[in-house]
Amino acid sequence: MATLSFRNVTKTYPGDIAVIHGFSIDITDGEFVVIVGPSGCGKSTLMRMVAGLESVTSGDIAIGGRTVNELEPAERDIAMVFQNYALYPHMSVFENMAYGLKIRKLNKQQIRLRVEQAAQILELEHLLNRRPRQLSGGQRQRVAMGRAIVREPKVFLFDEPLSNLDAKLRVQMRLEIQRLHHRLKTTSLYVTHDQVEAMTLAQRMVVMNQGVAEQIGTPAEVFEQPATVFVASFIGSPPMNLLPVIINEAGQVIGEKNLALQIPTEQIPTHTNQRKLILGLRPEHMLLHAPGVPIEIEMVEILGSEQLVHGRHGDTPLVLRCATRLTREFPLQVGETIQVGCDVTHPIHWFDAQSGQRIVP
Repeated sequence: MATLSFRNVTKTYPGDIAVIHGFSIDITDGEFVVIVGPSGCGKSTLMRMVAGLESVTSGDIAIGGRTVNELEPAERDIAMVFQNYALYPHMSVFENMAYGLKIRKLNKQQIRLRVEQAAQILELEHLLNRRPRQLSGGQRQRVAMGRAIVREPKVFLFDEPLSNLDAKLRVQMRLEIQRLHHRLKTTSLYVTHDQVEAMTLAQRMVVMNQGVAEQIGTPAEVFEQPATVFVASFIGSPPMNLLPVIINEAGQVIGEKNLALQIPTEQIPTHTNQRKLILGLRPEHMLLHAPGVPIEIEMVEILGSEQLVHGRHGDTPLVLRCATRLTREFPLQVGETIQVGCDVTHPIHWFDAQSGQRIVP
């Protein structure tokens, strides 16, 4: 096991196309860090630079305190789990897991011992003689993880390993990855576009946007105190509602199309009179049929005991999460205009409309 450090790392492709802008983080020994962001944000490029599949334009990447910028992939002592499994179809499960060890010229006894230990951890003992085509998607992904485990690397790299699995299997595999990390305690870097995966797996997470780390923190920190409008709009399912408002001289929160929210003075940021702000409200912190924001209902999703009410205030989309029982007697109708408010017992989020940065009341 080892630490993994990025020190002001940049990546620029020919044509002066910059994709990573001064990325820095220190990942401690045994830590599980998830890089999350939309397609094209640079997360896979960072992963490939650690693996040695992409060069570093400037800055340093260090594994165990040793700079690896110029080292070949085989010299970095990392193991990578890919999205597409990358198993050899003509080899058995045992042979797939053992292949990397054979290349490293370990003796047969060592190879068998490591493969059997990894198979036991991943509950693959009864599948060792099967070929990949005889396995389910989840079993193939476990074989790919087993192939990484047997190498006993300093760092695990996971490149969107669950993207090809169905929803139920992804939940199961997330649990297995958590168990695996708890047992092995190997430093791990995990890349995904799925913020639910990031929230459930990470000890710390990095939210990337256009090559910049918008926020680094624990899942709780990122969810409860998003640093920017982008983080607020990306993290959360459904994401945070963002309303353009101003605070008038009387300290009232007002906006377009009759928006007027009653918010306690202590929750309103000071020195922001007549300044354009973005007000952030989580869907679960909004109240149905409360004064504040008129919305036109566009869709209602029934999710069992709760429902999501999708609406629009002017050009701004809004989502409200509430108990299904609240509308059982009088169901909401698409096209209907209702009033929704905010539950001031929960935190209210403020962002500067120009910079997008968080403002603390």
